Amino acid sequence: MKDYSRFIRKFKDTGILTIGDVMLDEYIWGKVNRISPEAPVQVVEVTKTTSIPGGAANVANNIAALSGRAWILGVTGEDQAKEILRSELSSRKIDPILITEDRPTIKKVRILSQNQQLLRLDYENTHPISKKTHQKILGYVKELLPQLDCVIISDYAKGIVTKELVAEVKDLVIGEGKKVLIDPKPRNMKFYQGVSLVTPNNKEAARFADIDEESEEDLLKIGRKILKNLDTNVLITRGEKGMSLFEKSGKITHIPTKARQVYDVTGAGDTVIAVTAMALAAGADYADAAAIANYAAGIVVGKVGTATTTIEELKEAMKEK
Repeated sequence: MKDYSRFIRKFKDTGILTIGDVMLDEYIWGKVNRISPEAPVQVVEVTKTTSIPGGAANVANNIAALSGRAWILGVTGEDQAKEILRSELSSRKIDPILITEDRPTIKKVRILSQNQQLLRLDYENTHPISKKTHQKILGYVKELLPQLDCVIISDYAKGIVTKELVAEVKDLVIGEGKKVLIDPKPRNMKFYQGVSLVTPNNKEAARFADIDEESEEDLLKIGRKILKNLDTNVLITRGEKGMSLFEKSGKITHIPTKARQVYDVTGAGDTVIAVTAMALAAGADYADAAAIANYAAGIVVGKVGTATTTIEELKEAMKEK
């Protein structure tokens, strides 16, 4: 097996800004012992409630958990969820830059029993950001750029990521010889022309390429079409089938999954792009960065809820293989 330790050792020296749709993930944990007499639904006896950074904020959380310097730049409302989110970010040694607009802070409430998700409640407003907010975001990017190795744009299609914003961030960052990675949404895929790397999952990639993935040959067509249309490297995450990397050089690399058990895929894509960015910032090429990210994804899908991994867990997973 290839030795990736020289890259992992440098994770602590990386500085990465994540821009995107920040969220607060709230988990309500409880026990189910009966059905409600009011309606045919389960009654959850709540035992605890926990809150952690979600959405784009989970990308930054993954970076911080792996000892990198992490900034998160996003938009929230002026509400209690924002204050909880800010507190949770700061406690994880993430530098929060939260721009307030007249909208609720995005919050996703998941109700679980015996490690199984029963229900999810979403609080959100997906209107595009204002021009004033757009300019504020660009101002922060310019200010932070000297400290950054890489910028991630985490697009959940909640209104923050616009075509104009991607174009201007790309020009600023790539103009300084640094990389821009994007965790995309299919409906916004045309926004990402000329960035360094996009990381769709297989369903997102198939939807954007307008090709049904029914065979390995279809996968090759999908990857090549996205690469050609966007002029960018493409890393397609494929669940139990691992990942496939399509590079602008023409090289294609298939990486088998490293997952031991799959309990919950929530946030796995956040882990992939975070670790890929850190590895690239540490000097890895795209293939090595994707391979390291694949190990990390294999760890987090074995945990319940929006999860991260650590340097120690990553090193241990690599030893096991």
